[in-house]
Amino acid sequence: PRAAQRGGLLPGLGGLRAPSAGAAGGGVSLGDNGAVSYAGSATAGTLWVAALFGAIGGLILNLMPCVFPVIGLKVLGFARHGGEADASSRLGAIAFAAGVVVSFWALAALLLSLRAGGEAAGWGFQLQSPAFVASMALLFVAIGLNFSGVYEIGVSMTRLGRYDVGSRSSHPLSGSFGSGVLAVLVATPCTAPFMGSAMGYTLSSSPFEALVVFTAIALGMAAPYLLLGFFPQALRWLPRPGRWMETFRQALAFPMYATAAWLAWVLGQQAGIDAVFALAIGAVLFALAAWLVGRFLQNAHGAAPARGAIRSFAGALAAAAFALGVWTAWPADPADAPGMASGSGDERADSGVSRASTAAWEPWSDERVREARAQNRPVFVDFTAAWCVSCQVNKRLVLERESMVREMAERGVVRMQADWTHRDPRITEALARFGRNGVPLYLLYRPGEVEPLVLPELLTTGMVREALASLPRIADAGAARDSGARSTGL
Repeated sequence: PRAAQRGGLLPGLGGLRAPSAGAAGGGVSLGDNGAVSYAGSATAGTLWVAALFGAIGGLILNLMPCVFPVIGLKVLGFARHGGEADASSRLGAIAFAAGVVVSFWALAALLLSLRAGGEAAGWGFQLQSPAFVASMALLFVAIGLNFSGVYEIGVSMTRLGRYDVGSRSSHPLSGSFGSGVLAVLVATPCTAPFMGSAMGYTLSSSPFEALVVFTAIALGMAAPYLLLGFFPQALRWLPRPGRWMETFRQALAFPMYATAAWLAWVLGQQAGIDAVFALAIGAVLFALAAWLVGRFLQNAHGAAPARGAIRSFAGALAAAAFALGVWTAWPADPADAPGMASGSGDERADSGVSRASTAAWEPWSDERVREARAQNRPVFVDFTAAWCVSCQVNKRLVLERESMVREMAERGVVRMQADWTHRDPRITEALARFGRNGVPLYLLYRPGEVEPLVLPELLTTGMVREALASLPRIADAGAARDSGARSTGL
């Protein structure tokens, strides 16, 4: 297989190139034009350049929509200190950064172990598991209920309206560390500019090199929180700690509920509507368990303390509701659900992202791409997944706008979708050929060009139209043919 010649590690900026799928042993070397190709051992300079781009991508990752629900967690932590740096705020920032770094290390170790075992996996691969998606949805429901005040997790961490400003109690390091872990878990559906291709570097690199790049991404993502933890003067515009924090915390519950709703939609794409209904019932049972804990065990609502048999019965009922909620929400293997078998191409033409898309899309396959190109037709390929937030944003705002669909139709573009919602080795292999281990990836095959144009991970309408501009419109092409026939007397 050939290596991608366009887009490379930095789409639109030149420089580092994507790895060749046939490069053995990983690594990179400099080509004749100064670009970097992956064949042999990596130079130290190239490794650190990849790490730098990974750090920039990790920094930008904080601006992606999938990370938004977690940002509020840290803002609340900083607001507690009223814009003053102390040992507690610094330790909290370090603990959050440690949670981010350790989570990235765990993902790197898992990806490397799967690679060593011959399995094909990429960024966000865990979201291809319906069980993981359902678990994450229940987790966000639980966090939302906590923010709404239904129950409490740790007095010092959650009773924000009752802070003693003069108190110097220790910062809840475990909560900060857990926030860092959660930030990484919700960030995996997104890749930021620079980050996706920097991670693609790890496809053919050594374990040490992969760990360096993953660490750089983690430090880039954690950098803003570290800086604010040590220099919180930037947050002095926030009002001093008080009851407004309780209101803010309750407002933050709604992004959590919205995230759970989105994960429910992802689960529906993977396992069907029955799985979504089971998740909804499981969430109701979760809410019942949380209410019982808050009402009878924690007295979070100002009620008189429950005693004796009532308290014991409420605790047992809460545990039973929690266990039943998990059991109810746990989805069956999609392969066992009618019409939801994993696979690709025509096997999923009526499910997943393809079903939710317009009729202009057709299932992707290498064979179909070659067939369309043999007919001298341009091809646009959208590597996507239901759980990829960036993919859905690009699709809604750009690719499925009526004007864009019409523009591609007028230029005779064959629109194909490679749906990675479920695990698909063929799509994973195709991503690897272009130095990617995650979605989104957008390719435009233009007639007369050997390699496709690789578009950036975040699309705009103008960007796609500019890429399409060199393609003749069908009507113009037909008129040109007719004119040529008349001039020759045919």
